[in-house]
Amino acid sequence: MLAFTSKSARLILTSNPCKSSFIFLIHCPFSALPNNSCETEKDYEEDIIAIQSTNSHMLPKRSHKVEVEPPITDRLFKHAPKSGSYKQGDSTFYSLIENYANSGDFKSLEMVFSRMWHERRAFVEKSFIVVFRAYGKAHLPEKAVELFDRMVYEFQCKRTVKSFNSVLNVIIQEGLYSRALEFHSYVVNCKNIKPNVLTFNLVIKAMCKLQLVDRAVEVFREMPAMKCDADVFTYCTLMDGLCKEDRVEEAVALLDEMQIEGCFPNPATFNVLINGLCKKGDLSRAAKVVDNMFLKGCVPNEVTYNTLIHGLCLQGKLEKAISLLDRMVSDKFIPNDVTYGTIIDGLVRKGRAVDGVHVMVSMEERGHQGNDHIYSSLVSGLFKEGRSEEALNLWKKIMENGHKPNTVVYSALIDGLCRVGKPFEAKEILPEMVNKGCEPNAYTYSSLMKGFFKVGNSNMAVLLWKEMTEKGCVHNEFCYSILIHGLCDEGKLKEATMVWRHMLGKGWTPDVVAYTSMIHGLCSVGSVEQGLLLFNEMLYKGSDSQPDVFTYNVLFNALCKHEKITPAIHLLNNMLDRGCDPDIVTCNIFLTTFKEKMNPSQDGREFLDELFLRLHKRQRIDGASRIIEVMLQKFLYPKPSTWEIAIRELCKPRKIQVAINKCWNSLFV
Repeated sequence: MLAFTSKSARLILTSNPCKSSFIFLIHCPFSALPNNSCETEKDYEEDIIAIQSTNSHMLPKRSHKVEVEPPITDRLFKHAPKSGSYKQGDSTFYSLIENYANSGDFKSLEMVFSRMWHERRAFVEKSFIVVFRAYGKAHLPEKAVELFDRMVYEFQCKRTVKSFNSVLNVIIQEGLYSRALEFHSYVVNCKNIKPNVLTFNLVIKAMCKLQLVDRAVEVFREMPAMKCDADVFTYCTLMDGLCKEDRVEEAVALLDEMQIEGCFPNPATFNVLINGLCKKGDLSRAAKVVDNMFLKGCVPNEVTYNTLIHGLCLQGKLEKAISLLDRMVSDKFIPNDVTYGTIIDGLVRKGRAVDGVHVMVSMEERGHQGNDHIYSSLVSGLFKEGRSEEALNLWKKIMENGHKPNTVVYSALIDGLCRVGKPFEAKEILPEMVNKGCEPNAYTYSSLMKGFFKVGNSNMAVLLWKEMTEKGCVHNEFCYSILIHGLCDEGKLKEATMVWRHMLGKGWTPDVVAYTSMIHGLCSVGSVEQGLLLFNEMLYKGSDSQPDVFTYNVLFNALCKHEKITPAIHLLNNMLDRGCDPDIVTCNIFLTTFKEKMNPSQDGREFLDELFLRLHKRQRIDGASRIIEVMLQKFLYPKPSTWEIAIRELCKPRKIQVAINKCWNSLFV
């Protein structure tokens, strides 16, 4: 019988303690130790003093609740058997191991293992598996590997595939995929442990994470020879790896194969395929997979709906995404923040931020609160669409609802105010932002700098650049690009060159904006040759520094102004060869040149006609349709043969109709 005394509130065992009593003692706080675990009250006090002196670094103050009990001392092991018929058993030690493993007390675990070794106790594998999991939670994979080796040579415990898989999983959960493959090879080849289906699943997962999908497929094909049948997790892991490598067709084939082999897919399997098809843009096949899902008795879940909605938003099919959201609700599935956030983000990208606000209101009516991602997307979108009043009203609502915006949301507001020409108002938000615990980042300062350059206040932009340094905010390539672009626009080429050199000295690689700005600055002062040298330097840089249509247009304009038409044509050929399509500005530069600089004057009809044919030959349909659009705007009608090609080829993707409609709208609306 158990009882508590009112004086000491200690647990009293009135019957003789047995082994289970001692196990209970292990799991109890020491303030509730059995009264007869010590021979006298003095012995009890001595035990507590001994525990405190040995483990004082682990014990909380008396005023706090004890959450993690200290290690069992030798004194308690000695006194417990004297109190009755108790005999120390292996289950006691397992309880200790489990307890210390759950609390992450590895020092005490070593003490328990040491006592068991000295007492010649039998070590069982399940004890080590508990510790392996504890090492995983503590992010100590190498300790798990070390203990795996000690199991045999130090503790004489036979290892099986269970402990092997446990350690392998710990390594993989830590993201050390190469190390996991090394460990797997070492154990299979040297320790004679036969892998099971879980082992194969873990190895295939590691290989897919390392983008070694072909090797993962080879391992998958070796499983039957090892008398190991793949399960649904094997197929799902491999299909996910294939989809991430854009090998969706092979993943779909695996779905058919697994069903032939008698392995029935679960919702997660279908979700992997649906996600892969949506990312590829093949929504029709994704819908067929959903139909197949129903036929196999698998009901779509939240992940299925979220994946489909995300795919529809990526394709710009927002109405269908919203319709699917309604169906999701009608099917008794509760949309989460990801679902709403995906639709709102899609609407903002399409220039429909107001509709995004309506979705947010609907979300709040259903009991969901907006998050920082949703708020930043909407605030930024409203400002970009010129709806500054709605954006400020939304910000006011966010603050009234008690939401604490993060740096991203504050930065969206600051960027929006700078877009509408209110950089001083935006700068006044910085102190409030800091007081709320949100430190401005490089994007925040870049928006402010761009805003002040926009209103012609370069001095304030430079002061903000210096303030970044004083505040310890690191300048990135985007900040440098903003500063260089602003200085070049104001004709301050000397200052821009100094910033350029400082950027290179810091090891940053200029992006296309920085390069284009410097080329524009050089060309503006007549240094076209230096601009071309910088352009040639761009061609040898990485993908982020490759020239775009804006870069080419700067050079076209400079060359044509200096009547260097032949080099401009050569540069246009280079542009086409590098896969960059001309835009309306490109066409206007050359049309103006042909009209004003050529003798006799030309209307450019032949030039645009030839340009269309060259783009069509390269299958650059979008670029070709833009040329037709320009020709119609300028009343430079294509040749009959060109019209025939345009109608025959461009009408297939319905590009020409869009171009014609846009042209008529610009002419007469």
